[in-house]
Amino acid sequence: MRREDLGDADCGIAQALGVLGDWWAVLIIRDIAGGTTRFDALQRELGVSRRALAERLAALVGQGVLRRQPYSAHPPRHDYLLTAKGEGLLPVLVALQDWGTRHVMGHGDLTATADAGSAESRRVHHLVGRRVPDLTLARHDGGPAAPAEPGRWTVLYLFPGAFAPGVQGLPPGWEDIPGAVGCTLESRTYADRHDRFLAAGAAVRGVSTQRPDQLRAFAAHARLPYPLLSDQDGRLAAGLLLPTFRAGGVDRFKRLTLLIDPDAMVRAVQFPVTDPAGSVDDMLDLVRRHAG
Repeated sequence: MRREDLGDADCGIAQALGVLGDWWAVLIIRDIAGGTTRFDALQRELGVSRRALAERLAALVGQGVLRRQPYSAHPPRHDYLLTAKGEGLLPVLVALQDWGTRHVMGHGDLTATADAGSAESRRVHHLVGRRVPDLTLARHDGGPAAPAEPGRWTVLYLFPGAFAPGVQGLPPGWEDIPGAVGCTLESRTYADRHDRFLAAGAAVRGVSTQRPDQLRAFAAHARLPYPLLSDQDGRLAAGLLLPTFRAGGVDRFKRLTLLIDPDAMVRAVQFPVTDPAGSVDDMLDLVRRHAG
């Protein structure tokens, strides 16, 4: 469907659907955000015909959602990458993922965790063997950083939200959301064990969808010796299809932890995390087994 075919020319939803065309386009953007950027790999992942994929890629390039970047001249081959316009769709992917998990696969309950045998849990554990997308996030103390420290093992713990007293209050109903409470305890436990993680050969990084200034205030309050990263634009969440929930008007990570090797490959996953402090010692044991 073309935009000119849509009856409501002033409706942003209708016009956005006119750009995307159909649900295949959304899945193409999903996979490209996750690092699958070449035609043959996209065709294998999606199982769509080559002709249909070529048509949709051309349409998305024409709409300015994707751009082509050559990687071979003979024969001519391209990576398909998100433009700034395309990256603007990432929060839409995160919201669709959350809505589908909560209202289609679930019972509509608001939660910051999941059942161990749920489809969401299985999806997260399938990240083992998956490479973390090549992207940068904003550090709490300024400047960009990759989710995993290049060339070394990294423990990346994702948390719903941590708040410095007197700077930012808890979102409404925060303490009533299963799994939301415990971010300060988890972060301080990682701080207490930080030297042990370094001795075992792993860096520690925390990440949430909070703004860098909010993370900066919390890191100073908790005296954290490691960086916190902001995924406020949803690039990491969309790239790995990480579990989220919405509270206080913000899409937030459900609590989980990834152990990432020096080649940016996920080697172990903790999810769901029901004991924020105990999970730190469990992860330290995993680091010693994998990195030692």
